[in-house]
Amino acid sequence: MPNTYTQIHIHCIFAVQNRISLIADTWKEELYRYITGIIQNHGHKMLQTGGMPDHIHILFGMHPTESLSGLMKAVKEESSEWINKQRLVRGKFAWQEGYGAFSYSKSQLNKVIQYINRQAEHHKKKDFVTEYIDFLKAFGVEYDEKYVFKLVE
Repeated sequence: MPNTYTQIHIHCIFAVQNRISLIADTWKEELYRYITGIIQNHGHKMLQTGGMPDHIHILFGMHPTESLSGLMKAVKEESSEWINKQRLVRGKFAWQEGYGAFSYSKSQLNKVIQYINRQAEHHKKKDFVTEYIDFLKAFGVEYDEKYVFKLVE
């Protein structure tokens, strides 16, 4: 689209199904690179990836040619398929349904990048569910606690 100029920075957070710690240190960097490729192949700009064995954070510049839900569907489906094809976990790997997405201005990006890079340090003090709910509250996102990280039945 000519004459369309945007600056949209999105921080997405999503968990491994049932928040099981399946993302191993031995292959997490490969996973981050693979997800970076998905984001870039969809025309967006990856700024940072990181996380813990049970969840991931991605920060990217979003191009307005695609919906956020479409992009997250592709990221989760394609990365799950890659993990399963590589047989990186026993059984079948899947991401939890849903995700959190939060927008930031350009002036806040360095702080968000530092936050993502310091996940291990941060999670010594706060568990993932508490972190996620804190994000929802800080951004004024209405939610129903019974649906936040509902276990697969």
